[in-house]
Amino acid sequence: MPSAPPPRVELGAIVALRLYDVAHSIDLAQVESIGAELAPAAVARIRLTRADPKAIAFGVPPVEIGLPPVELELDGIWRRLEATARVYDFGVISIALRAPVAEVAWDEFVDLAGALNRAVSGPTAGRLWTELAESVRGLIAPALERPAPPGLEEDYFLSLVRRFDEDLTAEELQRRVDLVPLLSGERRPLSDSARRDLLRYAFSYYRNDLAVVTWDQAFLYEPSGDTDVADVLEVANAQLLELRYYDDLLDAELPRMYDRVAAARRAVRGLFPRKYANLARELYALVAEVTEITEKVDNALKVTEDVYLARIYAAALELFRVRSWAAAVDRKLSIIRDTYTALYDEAATARAELLEATIVLLIVLEIVLAFIF
Repeated sequence: MPSAPPPRVELGAIVALRLYDVAHSIDLAQVESIGAELAPAAVARIRLTRADPKAIAFGVPPVEIGLPPVELELDGIWRRLEATARVYDFGVISIALRAPVAEVAWDEFVDLAGALNRAVSGPTAGRLWTELAESVRGLIAPALERPAPPGLEEDYFLSLVRRFDEDLTAEELQRRVDLVPLLSGERRPLSDSARRDLLRYAFSYYRNDLAVVTWDQAFLYEPSGDTDVADVLEVANAQLLELRYYDDLLDAELPRMYDRVAAARRAVRGLFPRKYANLARELYALVAEVTEITEKVDNALKVTEDVYLARIYAAALELFRVRSWAAAVDRKLSIIRDTYTALYDEAATARAELLEATIVLLIVLEIVLAFIF
């Protein structure tokens, strides 16, 4: 618990993220071209600034698009929020609403975070998010390959502090400030075990920076002002969203696959080879498509040597259960692979049997004709 009065937040921000799957893939070069025609200064590729590109980097850097500011009521006070969108090549867009903060007490900072969280999560905020997402979708429509209907979403929340009114180390900050109300949204005291779980993933690289990551939000103290940790957390959320999408897609496809296999087996025997081969080709195309996009997702962030960001990224993947979703997708792909392999084998067997029957008939016909003539 804090041992002294908490410091004031001199400079920071509260950021609400919402991510959408909008297409099979997105041509980012075309997105840049579209943005350059409309507002050149508002479109840029994102790069990690803290790390050596050889140590950690985006597989394909996303494109950031500046959006018009948004007016939102937070606990009875209207505030002007900065709005941006990021576009990922594997079909995801991320919308960010950012409330700048300056010269506020720590309790006010926590209250503002709670107010923004409630405002963007409430039922009336759904229309706002939808309008923002549709505006971005409409802007980049020519760059979308096989657009997807509205469906899955992911939310994440960031509380960022760049400067306090005192120069604090990470250890001093954790003694002076109770992060639990900020990260949990709870004002009532939590149990010791709940507090430990909530603060389990805390990371520091320098003496005066701190990142505390949870399932649905994070607190970041970064005096340098770089956004690498926030960017890494956003990528992990984008990966989670895309894997959830393909898990749902395969869940829907497996029952259809079983029905189509059963229907093919009930068909006239002479049509077996073609029916099996056509179905196997369709399943193979599905496997190839999902494998291609999941490889893009896996390679969205390449981590080699940057220990700090790698640890945060690994923690985010664990918290968001990204590996579990990836394993589930792989298992379902394996079932489909085994099925189309079996279908090809059955088609080949059926063709061989048909060929053998044709040869026997030709021999019998030749013998009959020999007797007749």
